[in-house]
Amino acid sequence: MPLSSSMSARLMHQHGTIRDLTAGLPVEILQRRILPDKWSVFENIAHLAAYQPVFITRLKRISREPSPAFERYVAEQDPAFPSYLEKPFEVLLADIDDRRTVILSMLADGGESLLTKTGLHPRYGLLTGRQWTEFFLLHEAHHLFTIFMLAQDLRKSL
Repeated sequence: MPLSSSMSARLMHQHGTIRDLTAGLPVEILQRRILPDKWSVFENIAHLAAYQPVFITRLKRISREPSPAFERYVAEQDPAFPSYLEKPFEVLLADIDDRRTVILSMLADGGESLLTKTGLHPRYGLLTGRQWTEFFLLHEAHHLFTIFMLAQDLRKSL
């Protein structure tokens, strides 16, 4: 069974919401932390950009290895994450767009085989490629909702 139409549509378009949510807000404002111990809009976007290569690597391992086990991803423990925080806003958006194309290609090229192979999540157990993809999309959606709330608060403070 291929990806559902919902999953396919979200993979193709969900990340585009970032531009809608941040429209009209200068980067300096997006980098402002509203709550000192919580990420800014910009940091949330950098996290989404940094996580996509991790997801691509996971898909590659799922396609090659029998049920690989993965550690929980923690951005602050990712040696690549600080470099994403240094990237210009437009570069982050371009990275997300480019890597989304790679993810879509991998899932299309891997076909049913990739979608049914499994990888072990430390909390949720054995997940199929399809379930890993849903997890990826829901994780992204969670951050998009956070970005929405933060952006609205920033707009109120202008």
